[in-house]
Amino acid sequence: MKPSSEEEEEAVRGVGPWDECFEVAVQLALRAGQIIRKALGEEKHVSTKTSAADLVTETDHRVEDLIVSELRKRFPSHRFIAEEATASGAKCVLTPSPTWIIDPIDGTCNFVHRFPTVAVSIGFAVHQELEFGVIHHCTEERLYTGRRGQGAFCNGQRLQVSRETDLAKALVLTEIGPKRDPDTLKVFLSNMERLLHAKAHGVRVIGSSTLALCYLASGAADAYYQFGLHCWDLAAATVIIREAGGIVIDTSGGPLDLMSCRVVAAGTREMAALIAQALQTINYGRDDEK
Repeated sequence: MKPSSEEEEEAVRGVGPWDECFEVAVQLALRAGQIIRKALGEEKHVSTKTSAADLVTETDHRVEDLIVSELRKRFPSHRFIAEEATASGAKCVLTPSPTWIIDPIDGTCNFVHRFPTVAVSIGFAVHQELEFGVIHHCTEERLYTGRRGQGAFCNGQRLQVSRETDLAKALVLTEIGPKRDPDTLKVFLSNMERLLHAKAHGVRVIGSSTLALCYLASGAADAYYQFGLHCWDLAAATVIIREAGGIVIDTSGGPLDLMSCRVVAAGTREMAALIAQALQTINYGRDDEK
């Protein structure tokens, strides 16, 4: 297909088709971070969603409303997948349309307890292909960004994943997930035990999947896996990891399915395969079937 005159102009100027979207996402992530930092020390009204460990606060709703309303004003034809809207019954379907995938506060349990590992995550997909991700670590004021084909950065410094291939030399990150029934916990602990028996240096749980994935992108950890995370936990971070040179796959070892509620990420394909082979599956269903 012959490019349009507008596309030709952009190519000459070196401007990508989603530059404005990216810049707006950065500004909204920074604004959201200010709201979250201020609210961190204030009294919170806490509710639960799918389980007693799946928390939501008025700040989650406030931040999501801010991001979505501002984006709707700027890009009225775009679609949205946002955590709290989905929890309230909105459909979670990724179509070919330009789509924003938003987690207003990742690490809500941390936020409730004033534990500072808290982030806002904004991903963007077109034709079901992830184009960019913006994650703001609110308390440390670190802005992680990744754009397809343009690299990944933290506060302007380029990110590079670890190149470790030996599980016996790896630091592995994970999250527990909201299901806490005895059978699920048994499998979760068994998976950790398998990695420790493989002599991994350690397994860490920090309470924010998006930030754990950003630490992987920065080379501070070698691998990450989780059952029970959602597309809004994963979308932005996936772009950042890929652009930092890493790999993001399904826990089966196959290609990533953003809606599958499961993931393995690593700095190398060899490490990702080792992690995937060690895991027993926990079934959380799919985001697009809820």
